[in-house]
Amino acid sequence: MNLSSLRDLDFNELRQIDLNNIGSAPTWVRNLLLTVLFVAILAAGYYFDTSDQRVALHRAQAQETTLRNDLVFKARRAANLKIYEHQLAEMKRSFGKMLQQLPNKTEIPGLLVDISQTALSSGLEIDLFRPEPEQKKGFYAIKPIQIQAKGTYPEFAHFVSEIAALPRIVTLGNINMHPVKKGSPILTMSVVARTYRYLPDNGDQ
Repeated sequence: MNLSSLRDLDFNELRQIDLNNIGSAPTWVRNLLLTVLFVAILAAGYYFDTSDQRVALHRAQAQETTLRNDLVFKARRAANLKIYEHQLAEMKRSFGKMLQQLPNKTEIPGLLVDISQTALSSGLEIDLFRPEPEQKKGFYAIKPIQIQAKGTYPEFAHFVSEIAALPRIVTLGNINMHPVKKGSPILTMSVVARTYRYLPDNGDQ
């Protein structure tokens, strides 16, 4: 059927077609209906044949996105793993060095002597040197020492400097200083010195 033959078609005949008697319709009408039916069958077949494939494709694309994000996350974590391991090793070394500065139970008496000797060698006059009961704090214990002494400000400063230089960790807190009497260069100082010791396995050693 060419263009000139299409011009000769009477499309009003379509309105007069008896759907119960398609066989009596003109040839061109039957051909047109067959063509439309064929195209409809092809379209339906294509849709139903590819719908499952489209669903599978969308599912695969979603899984690909999830896997890609997971891969990026794991790649970043792997890249940072060495940094974390290095930091952990540094923390362990620092903790080990700190533990070495903590006296054990047998070293506490000697450390108390060192603190009192440091005060005396700094020129201070000791009025009170009283070790308090040990305070356990999980994996370590605190040994407070109440100290009261007299001396000049430079002598107190020298005492603090010498305490900081001791091989064992000793901290000074609750510091209170005031002149023995108004206008006097001699000061009275009260301070709490604290030393610490490690308790292996949270024990009482």
